[in-house]
Amino acid sequence: MQIAEVRAAIADAARTVQLPDGTRKLTATGYTPDAVSEPHFFTGEVAVDFDKTMGRGLDELEITCRVLVGRADDRAAQRLLDALLSGAGPASLKRAIEAARGAPGEHALGGLADDLRVERVQGYRWYEHAGVQYVGAEMIIRVFGDGRT
Repeated sequence: MQIAEVRAAIADAARTVQLPDGTRKLTATGYTPDAVSEPHFFTGEVAVDFDKTMGRGLDELEITCRVLVGRADDRAAQRLLDALLSGAGPASLKRAIEAARGAPGEHALGGLADDLRVERVQGYRWYEHAGVQYVGAEMIIRVFGDGRT
């Protein structure tokens, strides 16, 4: 698997969420940006477990992603973040990202990986990014794919 391509494809999938009317569209990057335009999703740290099967047949990526929402109105910001972190609904990042798994028998992320799953949400708190405070959380995504590519 090519990590940069996987990260970019996850960000592409995240952009498909439908946020409530009156909310700015979600921006997303497959890298940690210098500055964000909120609400923003980005792929952050990557841990790689090589050689899950013999012959480089399977590697596993654990990607820590962050979702940052502006805090002009604390309650509204947290409602938006809750919608993004929910397991279902039009604003659900889990639903949008896991839709990129493809149909049964297809490879995930347009052929970049064998499979993926949004594993958990953690770290729901205030984050500082480039000197600006946001309410946000982390999403852990596991991606499985051929280690030979």
